[in-house]
Amino acid sequence: MKTNRRQFIKLAGTGIATAYFAPSLLSCSNTVSIGLAEIGLQLYTLREQLIHDATGTLVRVANIGYDHVETFGAEIQADGKSSFWGLETGTLRRILDDNGLKTLSGHYLLDDFLTRGIGDEDVLKICVDIALELGQQYIIVPVPPLSLIDRLGADDYRFMADQLNIGGEMVAKAGLKLGYHNHFWEFRSLDNGLTGMDILIDRTETDLVAFELDLFWTEKAGIDSAAFIRKHPSRFPLWHIKDMNKQDTAPVIGPEYDNRPALEIAMGITYTEVGTGSIDFHKIIAEKQAAGLQLAYVEQDIISIDPFDSITESLNYVKSKLLAK
Repeated sequence: MKTNRRQFIKLAGTGIATAYFAPSLLSCSNTVSIGLAEIGLQLYTLREQLIHDATGTLVRVANIGYDHVETFGAEIQADGKSSFWGLETGTLRRILDDNGLKTLSGHYLLDDFLTRGIGDEDVLKICVDIALELGQQYIIVPVPPLSLIDRLGADDYRFMADQLNIGGEMVAKAGLKLGYHNHFWEFRSLDNGLTGMDILIDRTETDLVAFELDLFWTEKAGIDSAAFIRKHPSRFPLWHIKDMNKQDTAPVIGPEYDNRPALEIAMGITYTEVGTGSIDFHKIIAEKQAAGLQLAYVEQDIISIDPFDSITESLNYVKSKLLAK
């Protein structure tokens, strides 16, 4: 195997890189389609709490009222067993079951699989095994190869799209679906005015590759999320719902930004609890059927208040304001 499995899985997450986001530290026939009937939490939101007390953190997530969670950060041990935040995967599954939580999707880095000149399929096979043990249905790529973020060109995106199609066929054999989660750099202009997101969507097969639309990042890229969904119907069965600080709404793509390091840009971005920021979620929620929405997750990359208060406030807004409509 060409890939260092421990190194690969340990890096897996939902954001750009742990160094930034943690400064203190797919649709198959058997896919459950719950849309906004049940609300999930992307666990990266509570990464520090999970490291210190994974079991207690998951119990609190369930008690707050979340129905399901999206995992990140799986690690392969020297003996080949997988774990999350010190919990063996089987133990994690039991804790979730005991507390009425499901996990239907997880974030897994596929750097070697998606890098031109490598294309290593072994990393994806590992992810399939972990996802099946957890009872997940989607394997989500949270970010392109980390070393390429500031050098991604049209050919890189074409290769990634082709690999996602290949990967989609692979995971479908296990009853799973492969997906891709966006940030802002996929909307940077490339050849002939195309963006990386254009290439990924247009070049991937709908029945093989899903997209997890991060509503914060589309809006931060200056994209009208509702219009974008209408332009690409049925391609976004998973959403990340997180809100934008009203004092920090300027888009981060365009001539002023596209040649700056992505991490440098990201380090200056701020977030807020869902419903207290600038994003018009009611406008976007109106397009849930067009999106083919199946799974929705609250997420907040950086929190300035008590994290459990934060996820409670966001959940309450989604349930009382968005689900009530």
